Amino acid sequence: MIDKIERICLEGMLPRVFVSEEIPPSDVWKVSLTFRRGMRYLVEAASGGGKSSMCSYIYGSRNDYEGRLMFDATDVSELGIGEWQNLRRMNLAYLPQELSLFPELTAMQNIELKNGLTGHVEKGRIEEWLHVLGIDSRRDYPVGRMSIGQQQRVGIIRSLCQPFDFILLDEPVSHLDEENNRKASEIICGEADRQGAGVISTSVGNPLVMENPVVLRL
Repeated sequence: MIDKIERICLEGMLPRVFVSEEIPPSDVWKVSLTFRRGMRYLVEAASGGGKSSMCSYIYGSRNDYEGRLMFDATDVSELGIGEWQNLRRMNLAYLPQELSLFPELTAMQNIELKNGLTGHVEKGRIEEWLHVLGIDSRRDYPVGRMSIGQQQRVGIIRSLCQPFDFILLDEPVSHLDEENNRKASEIICGEADRQGAGVISTSVGNPLVMENPVVLRL
């Protein structure tokens, strides 16, 4: 059983769909790459470059790759379903590009679904995040009636409602303006700092604003 993840190591990894293709130089694919807990990483790529695949591999929702993925000294191919469930509850937070919100539920209900499982964040803190991100007046609106930018802010809050060693954010602010990007970054990085966690965020052009991130290109 993994207690803490200090390092995520990609060793010669490549999505199988790219195996027969000539790929451009990459800081991620077919190299030795280590993400370290407590660091900030920005992974930039053109659409179709594999950034969502990378996040899915690390989160364990896909395994269609060549090479090895390690959590410290553990090869993730050795992990069972129960171990993955525990990692997703205690070590790995994830905001997928498609958000995976329930459109018929309200913003607060979507957030409470996650926080109810973990009990990680006090309700007052959630209310504060809703206010800072400017969606407190939409807390009781069905998510399906909210704009994509508002939905992204709901998804960001929900993703923080658990303990984590690393948080994976796939294009988390693609529909946010500069001000809301900055506010979202302050909340995400503040919570990561509190837990000593690493942040891995992807972008195709509107990156999460972070101070001195390690920039990687696919």
